[in-house]
Amino acid sequence: MPKTASLRPDLPRLAEPMESLGGLLRDWLPRQRWFAGKDRPVTELGLLSMTELFPGCLHLLVHAGHAGHTGVPSPGGAPPAGDCYQLLLGVREQPSSRLGRALIGRVQDGPLAGLTVYDALHDPRSAQLLLDRLRHPGTAGPLRFDCDPDQRVPAGLAPRLLDAEQSNSSLVYGDEYILKVFRRIQPGVNPDLEVPGALARQGCHRVPAPVAWFQTRHPFKATLGVLQPYLRDASDGWTLGLHALAAGDDFTVQARALGAATAEVHLALASAFPVGGPGENGQTAAAMTERLDAAAHCVPALQPFVPGLRTAFAALTGCDPGPPAQRIHGDLHLGQVLRAGREWFVIDFEGEPSRPLSERRSAHSPVRDIAGMLRSFDYAARQRRPWRPEWARRCREAYCAGYAARAGWDPRKKHGLLRAYETDRAVYEVLYEARHRPDWLPVPMAAIERLAVRGD
Repeated sequence: MPKTASLRPDLPRLAEPMESLGGLLRDWLPRQRWFAGKDRPVTELGLLSMTELFPGCLHLLVHAGHAGHTGVPSPGGAPPAGDCYQLLLGVREQPSSRLGRALIGRVQDGPLAGLTVYDALHDPRSAQLLLDRLRHPGTAGPLRFDCDPDQRVPAGLAPRLLDAEQSNSSLVYGDEYILKVFRRIQPGVNPDLEVPGALARQGCHRVPAPVAWFQTRHPFKATLGVLQPYLRDASDGWTLGLHALAAGDDFTVQARALGAATAEVHLALASAFPVGGPGENGQTAAAMTERLDAAAHCVPALQPFVPGLRTAFAALTGCDPGPPAQRIHGDLHLGQVLRAGREWFVIDFEGEPSRPLSERRSAHSPVRDIAGMLRSFDYAARQRRPWRPEWARRCREAYCAGYAARAGWDPRKKHGLLRAYETDRAVYEVLYEARHRPDWLPVPMAAIERLAVRGD
């Protein structure tokens, strides 16, 4: 196997490292599943931080600037000028055929000329060295590695990179632990570290607790990755739902149990992050309308339905405010829940990665999570022809019934709230599919037509 490059002594002090990497990264970044700016040309790449994590591996935080509008704006004002991405780059003297799609390219110019660079998370050696960093708390330049002192992670666990489509990168070690490496970095504590830790202290067993994590202090404080126990025998709710549909099986028992598990997590979140006070429906309606207008600007197919969809948001100002605002999951769907044995677990508390971190850490109505799961049943039912709307309806009813039994209030009796949040979720789905999976666009568009015309 080709040797790892001996990095040059002056590498961490390079004045213009993008002279070497800029051209390759401009071509490689937009092809990555986790890159958020696929619909916008990359007009600039700037290096925010670079650390030699271990020999043959560079840790980079890179700023990507884009031309044009950045899509859905944050509620507080103008959209950001660009995005920050975390890269772990392997450096070799000679390319290897085993790198496959991890290969970024051979550098032609600048200080790294003649060296081959690649995504180091695909390299088992680099993945193992990254785990060793997490096992032994300490620092590397601006990076800090920490762990739960009561948890001992064994050495020598074989790594494998999950190839599922997702907005981050995940490594499984020995089927014992899973490391989520965040790709799009924003200042502050990531909810996927903050929330599971808080729920563990509440004694909530529905969420795997953090075992180790790493963060950066420069150019800002931010969470970079979290290691948690891996539920090796678990299946995600999306897979289970599709299997039930393919077999013609009922899924209502599982959906009801999932509703109860969701309510249990919401109750624990309310205790762990006390907020108090009802949600503000007027502000919520305004934010939803703003997101609708921005999405319709990006996806012309939405435009004929905008007047009907606006009625769902306008109705919020006069309806029951519902349960108090609190910390929630923020992006709940069947792919974010796991079933191991007879128990449901909730994972991935990062929220919608396209939203500002401050928004994802703020309080929202728990109806938002419920609406996300109800939309997910509809997505599952549309994966096979003929579409199974009755299957989705029964699952939705069972899920809400399970939630009501545990939470003490029934989402089905908050019709105005539920319609508004389902509509907002469907608008988000339309924008997402248009950008990332155009073939899937008819799924949320069917919901858009239903919500705009019939209002249910």
